[in-house]
Amino acid sequence: MLTVASLTRPELERRLAGPGLTMRTGPFVSRIRSPLGQLAEGIALMYGDAPLGTPDDFADFHLRLSPPGGLRRWYRPQVCFDLDGLVPFEPLPQAHAFPMFEWALNWAISTRAHAYLMLHAAVVEKRGRAAILPAPPGSGKSTLCAALVNRGWRLLSDELTLFLPEDGRVAPIARPVSLKNRSIDVIRAFAPDAVFTRPVSNTTKGTVAYLKAPGDSVARVRELAQPAWIVFPRYEAGSATVLEPIPRARALFRVAENAFNYSHMGASGFRTLAGVIDRCASFDFRYSKLDEAIAVFDALEPPPP
Repeated sequence: MLTVASLTRPELERRLAGPGLTMRTGPFVSRIRSPLGQLAEGIALMYGDAPLGTPDDFADFHLRLSPPGGLRRWYRPQVCFDLDGLVPFEPLPQAHAFPMFEWALNWAISTRAHAYLMLHAAVVEKRGRAAILPAPPGSGKSTLCAALVNRGWRLLSDELTLFLPEDGRVAPIARPVSLKNRSIDVIRAFAPDAVFTRPVSNTTKGTVAYLKAPGDSVARVRELAQPAWIVFPRYEAGSATVLEPIPRARALFRVAENAFNYSHMGASGFRTLAGVIDRCASFDFRYSKLDEAIAVFDALEPPPP
């Protein structure tokens, strides 16, 4: 199967500016249109391993990122996003085009992919078992996720955990990992061979850079994973590394708070989430040192059947 990396840069830009780039990320196909070089640069760097589709393929999402009309095309140029004609975001500076694409695709999935129970959580896998990391912004979730996938864990997702209602397994997406502010330099030092975008400053989330998903994780996006652990991470400077079990009932309520469509799915959402909680061991996790955190994850025991 051809991938984005099989296209020359001029061909990639022609597709984006013309009929659209049809690209698969996990279970979803997106058709992306944009004349912006900043977006072409980010896609070429971050999505080289992503499978290509054709203009005739069905696309789950039609995303367009383009300059607005009028003076804003030339004076302090901006970028606008629309999804099937819907414009959910305010324009941003054109330098933010690639972060806007990532946020837009997250938004498209989280508001439309109701065939899955969706959590705001990172998820990684080893030996067929997935560790789910639900956490609010600023908790160190993405930093921990980036460290784990650079030490042998498979990346399923940095932002969105997708559960199949029929059996509770996790469907991978394996897109770039979003890092912010100090975390960028932390992971650069931790994984010096990893591929990053250029940092983009002054976004609504501060300075943002993206870490490329490992090629093996992208190649294995059709391999579902069985959830085994739910870990609520929290980075605290100078803290000891502590993993504390929590009761299933408390875990269920906390995970539900991080779900995008738990209420939307009704009884099916409850059954799916309850089944996941029953199969998983749940923990609070506090850390400050990545090497110690990884050692804790590597030592996790599978929950009893």
